[in-house]
Amino acid sequence: MDISQIIQLFCGISLFLFGMSLMGDGLKKLSGDKLEPILHKLSNTRIKAVLLGTGVTAVIQSSCAIAVMVVGFVNSGMMKVAQAVNVILGAILGTSITGWILCLSYIEGGGSLKVLLSTSTLTGLVAVLGILLRMLSKKKGVQTTGDILLGFCVLMLGMKTMSEAVSGLGNSPQFVNALSTLSSPLIGILIGALFTVLLQSASAAVGILQALSVTGVMSFENTLPLLLGISIGAAAPVMLSSIGAEVSGKRTALIYPVSATLGVMFVASVFYTTDTIVHFEFRDTVMTPFNIALANTLLRLIMVLFLMPFSDIIESLAAMIITDKPGDEAETFHIHLEDRFLPYAALAIEQSRRTINEMAHASGKSLIRSLSLMDNYDENLYRKVYDAEDAVDKYETAIGNYLLRITQNDISASQNESIALFLHTLSDFERISDHALSLAKSAREIFEKEVRFSTDAGNELSELFRLMRSQARITTEAFTEADRYKAAQVGPLDNQIEALCDEMKSNHIRRLQEKKCTIQHGFIFNDIVNVCEQISDHCTHIAEAMTEE
Repeated sequence: MDISQIIQLFCGISLFLFGMSLMGDGLKKLSGDKLEPILHKLSNTRIKAVLLGTGVTAVIQSSCAIAVMVVGFVNSGMMKVAQAVNVILGAILGTSITGWILCLSYIEGGGSLKVLLSTSTLTGLVAVLGILLRMLSKKKGVQTTGDILLGFCVLMLGMKTMSEAVSGLGNSPQFVNALSTLSSPLIGILIGALFTVLLQSASAAVGILQALSVTGVMSFENTLPLLLGISIGAAAPVMLSSIGAEVSGKRTALIYPVSATLGVMFVASVFYTTDTIVHFEFRDTVMTPFNIALANTLLRLIMVLFLMPFSDIIESLAAMIITDKPGDEAETFHIHLEDRFLPYAALAIEQSRRTINEMAHASGKSLIRSLSLMDNYDENLYRKVYDAEDAVDKYETAIGNYLLRITQNDISASQNESIALFLHTLSDFERISDHALSLAKSAREIFEKEVRFSTDAGNELSELFRLMRSQARITTEAFTEADRYKAAQVGPLDNQIEALCDEMKSNHIRRLQEKKCTIQHGFIFNDIVNVCEQISDHCTHIAEAMTEE
C-alpha cells in the first residue's frame, strides 16, 4: 500500500466510526429512554437477561455501551452483579448484528432488482431521505430519525472507502505472507485483541475484516483467530469505564473480559483439538463479508450458550479477582449518582429517586433517634445523629447538582415534574436532619445538667414525641413509596402538633408563674417545642409537594 491508500484506509475507518456513533446515538434518543429502564427492570431471569442484552445491543449497536450501562446499574445499587452477568453475555452476542448490517455495503448491481438494492442506490436513497427529515421537520423525533439514516449512510461510505483502500492487497506478496502467520491461533488472537483495543470497537474491527475479505485472500483459518481476539479486545472500553467505581462496579466490568476469555478458550480448544483429529476441510474456505458476519455470529452464539450455565461461576471469579476492601461493610452512607446515566433521563431520575429516598430514610431515622435520646441518652446514638446530619448535607448538595445537570437534557413533562418534586423536598429533608441534631443537643444538655422536668411537662413532651414519631414515619413512607394517601395524613398530624405546642407553651408560662418550673428548664423546654414545630412544618411541606396537582 502507498501513502495515499493508507490515508484512504484511515479516512474510511474514521467515517465508519463516526457513522456508527451517529446512528447509535440517534437510536438511543429515538428509544425515548425506554430501552434502558427495560434493561434494568426485566433482567431478573437468566434467559430473559441474555435476550434483553442481545436485543438492546442490536438496537443501539454497541456492546460496550450496554456493558458500561450495566456497570453503572450495579455501582448505583440498581442491579445485582448476578443479573449483570447474563445481560453482558447477551451484549456479547448482540454486537454481531452490526456485521450483518455492513453486508449491505457489498450488494452488487446487476439485474433491475439488484441495481435498486445496490450499495450506491440504497445509500443515496437513504441519504436523501435522511437529510430531508433532518432539514424540513421541526419535530425532534423526526430529526433524530434523519440522524440515524445519515449515520447509516456515513457507515456505508466508510465501509466502501475502506474496501477500496485495501482492494489491491490481494496482489501484495507481503500481505499474503503476513496472513500466513495468522494460521497460528495464538498470534491471531493477540493481533485481533490488540487491534480492537486500539479501535475501541469490536464492530469496527469486524468491519475492517469484512473489507479485507474483498481481496480474496482471507481464509477461515486466518479469520477465526482474529474474530476470537476481537471478542476479547472489546472488553477494554468496559474496563476503562470502571475507573472510580465501587467494588461491585469493578466486578461487573470484569465480567466482560472474564466471559470473553473463557468463551474464547472453550471455542479455541474444542475447534483446534477436533481439527487435529478430523482435519476440517472448510479451513481453506475463502471468506466473504457475508461469511465473516455468519462466522462472527455463530462464534458468539456458541460462546454465550456455553457460558450461560456458568454465570454463577463467572460472578465468583470476578469476586475472587476484585476482593472486598477492609471496612467496606462498615460504610453507612454512600451517594450513588452515576454520571454515565445523565444522557438517559429516565435512568438518571430513577437513580436520583433512590438516592433521595436514602436521604429521606437517613433524615427520618435521625429524628427518631434524637427523640429516643430524650428518654435515654446514649453518646454512641448521639454520634450517629451527628454523623447523619453531615451525610444528609452531602446528599442535598450532590442530589441537587445532579438534578440540575439532568435538566440540561431534553426531558418530558412528567420527568420535569419528578425533578421539581425532588428539588422542592431536598431542603426539607435536610432541615429535618438539622433540627434532629438540635434535639439531640438538647438531650445531651438535659443529661449533662441533670435537668428534671415537672410531671406535667414530662407528660406533654411524651405526647409530643409520640406525635412526632408518627408524623416522621408517615412522611418518610409517603415519600419513598410515592403514596399520596399517606401524604394526606401528614397535614392533620401537623394540626395536632401545632395545637399541642400552643397548649404546651401556655401551660409552661403558667408553671413558671406558679414556680413549678425554673427559667433554665424553661429555655430547654421552649427550644424543644419550637424545634418540633419546625420539623412538623417541614414534614407538611413535603406532603403538600406530593399532593399538589
